[in-house]
Amino acid sequence: MPSIQSLLTAASQHLANSSDSPALDAEVLLSHVLKKNRSYLRAWPENNLNAAQLSQFQDLIQQRQAGHPIAYLTGTREFWSREFLVTPEVLIPRPDTECLIDLALSLIPANSDCHIADLGTGSGIIAITLAAERPQSQVTACDLSATALAIATENAKRHQINNIRFYQSDWFTSLPKQPFQIILSNPPYIAADDPHLQQGDVRFEPSSALIAGQRGLSDIKSIAEQAKDWLEINGHLLVEHGYDQEAAVQQIFNNTGYTNVQTYRDLSGQPRVTYGKREAI
Repeated sequence: MPSIQSLLTAASQHLANSSDSPALDAEVLLSHVLKKNRSYLRAWPENNLNAAQLSQFQDLIQQRQAGHPIAYLTGTREFWSREFLVTPEVLIPRPDTECLIDLALSLIPANSDCHIADLGTGSGIIAITLAAERPQSQVTACDLSATALAIATENAKRHQINNIRFYQSDWFTSLPKQPFQIILSNPPYIAADDPHLQQGDVRFEPSSALIAGQRGLSDIKSIAEQAKDWLEINGHLLVEHGYDQEAAVQQIFNNTGYTNVQTYRDLSGQPRVTYGKREAI
């Protein structure tokens, strides 16, 4: 049987034309197969795989060569220093969303009993991160997909988070009527004809979590309009959006009556999250 080092070298060569990080991809996938961390691969490069492990690794390399995302192949992705289960039924967590988390946390005092709503929770990364970082808060998380909710619920159990309530709901439709201090969402915001949909990981992600009508703005507009009936006076609305949607989203917020409308930039310096405050009419 081939050694760890020879397999990594061959796999990196196979992935060279289909991945921006072929050596890293090979290491991550082999670590997944062996159920070891990457340091093990470097410590024991001469070790051999058994037949079952070799077959599994070769299959994963073929799938990665075809473009399948690493997160879906391993079934996990790290976000905010926590590991989350992910499947092709939910979006893959991305660093861009850390901007949304940072802004929300800045609005929630450490010992606050703030009521928070996460709309379109997917794998639950936003709701779970906020619930973990602000354990005195109460988080309501919803998604239209029952499969996504099952994954989010399992992620909450894995991280022993008990201050979240999950609901299957089309935005606010099936939520219990109560006021929230913060409503936030990473909704679908890509136009159906956007060429980025044919590139990279998004080719394999659920279109229902990516694509929205009105040039990607329909869900953001719907959330902004409905959220005013669910936010407390002086409550906060935060929505993640595309890098080229800053002006359009700000216009939606302003037209809907929010005040102090501002857009914040992600780790790459791109406009990523727009904020608005609900004031008394």
